[in-house]
Amino acid sequence: MFEGFCRTSQSRSHTNEKPFNSAKQITLCLVTAAFALAFSACDSKQENAREDAVEQKADSMENKADAVRDGAEKKADAIEEQKTMSNDSSTNSALENKADATRDAAEKNADAIENQAEAVRDQSPAPTP
Repeated sequence: MFEGFCRTSQSRSHTNEKPFNSAKQITLCLVTAAFALAFSACDSKQENAREDAVEQKADSMENKADAVRDGAEKKADAIEEQKTMSNDSSTNSALENKADATRDAAEKNADAIENQAEAVRDQSPAPTP
């Protein structure tokens, strides 16, 4: 396949073949490689639309996870505000525990939603050659 590329000057001297123009060969190889790369990177409109839809769905899920965290933080802050109104240490401790549990539960829920979003992205169709 590459016999012509690998000929030495000695083998050419014994035949009637013209010497290879290595600059033209290199240019031809580079142009061919560039075209192959360009065409292999092209996606169809449908494929782009599918990928965009998958990204939008995953982004929406991540936004939901952020909203879960934000909502839980506000709820926990409200619980902690009740704590400052009370001077009873057992009540304060119970409220602190409740606020912490609210944050922990929201964090677990948000992490699960983000894991689902990642799974959605991983299931997106692979580009076709």
